[in-house]
Amino acid sequence: MIARSRYALLALLAAVLAFAVVVLGGYVRLSNAGLGCPDWPGCYGQLGVPEAVGPGSGYERPLEAGKAWKEMIHRYFAGALGMVIAALGLLAWRRRHEPGQAVALPVGLVGLVVFQALLGMWTVTWLLKPLVVTAHLLGGMATLALLVWLALRQGGVPAPVEASGPWRKWALAALGVVVVQIALGGWTSANYAALACPDFPTCQGRWWPETDFGAAFTLWHGLGIDYEGGILDNAARMTVHLVHRIGAVVTLLTVGGLVVALLRRARSPRVRRAALGVGLLLLVQVGLGVGNVVLGLPLTVAVAHNAGAAGLLLSVVVLNHVLRPVAQPVPDNAPAPAAQTGLESA
Repeated sequence: MIARSRYALLALLAAVLAFAVVVLGGYVRLSNAGLGCPDWPGCYGQLGVPEAVGPGSGYERPLEAGKAWKEMIHRYFAGALGMVIAALGLLAWRRRHEPGQAVALPVGLVGLVVFQALLGMWTVTWLLKPLVVTAHLLGGMATLALLVWLALRQGGVPAPVEASGPWRKWALAALGVVVVQIALGGWTSANYAALACPDFPTCQGRWWPETDFGAAFTLWHGLGIDYEGGILDNAARMTVHLVHRIGAVVTLLTVGGLVVALLRRARSPRVRRAALGVGLLLLVQVGLGVGNVVLGLPLTVAVAHNAGAAGLLLSVVVLNHVLRPVAQPVPDNAPAPAAQTGLESA
């Protein structure tokens, strides 16, 4: 149990680092520093930011030291996270015969972080292609969520209730809705469509503006195109923004409905606390989204909205954990556990 708790603590520390990487990645993207270093993994051929780049260096993009440092700091944090995840995977494999030790998830996280590194490289070398930028965001969020899940499941603390099936299904659906909404948010940011609708709740003075779904959600435009600043026309950007708003309404109804139902019907204080946390973060995230529009996308609010998405995702992950009791390894001669109480059915 002590060994599992220490392993869970290491996973939790990795999750904290992953959260920092996600927030830094959002800051880099939202401050238009994604191409601050035109190569990968270094910056203008160096492991740090050079003081100057001469005209004969072979790099067409001029050095902007501020943007370059933002990009490199993000890479340093991501590299540190990769090493911690590699350690988690190695420890899990070495302890694979111990009861209760997760193996598939830590080893899978190693593969995921390697793929994340490739996405980070393609983000730069493919000049901020929206599909890659959005996939890189989702990969970071997935890494963060899976690390938190690993820490919770390896923590050795059993859930206090045996949750009924409908709540679990609803919580899992809420998790899926949040993931889709994060993807829509990433697509909105990657296509520079956050201010395509500068008013709220209407879009350029209309409830349903001119739309172009074909152009808005064309995933592949080919290589060699510089996507900095976006390439979509006004109608396509409004479409992307509008769909993200519709997704916000769906998320509010799905996740908010689950929160209200659990607060009204759950008997376990732990379930109620988890639901309350989800509800509070949901309201904060909606408020930050509206603030992005009415305030003209200030950097602090935009970065907070990115961090809020990660926080909301994690709160729903925690809720799913609470609704799924942890299977505890017990000795063969241990007495049978007492029956656990459940949630009141709807």
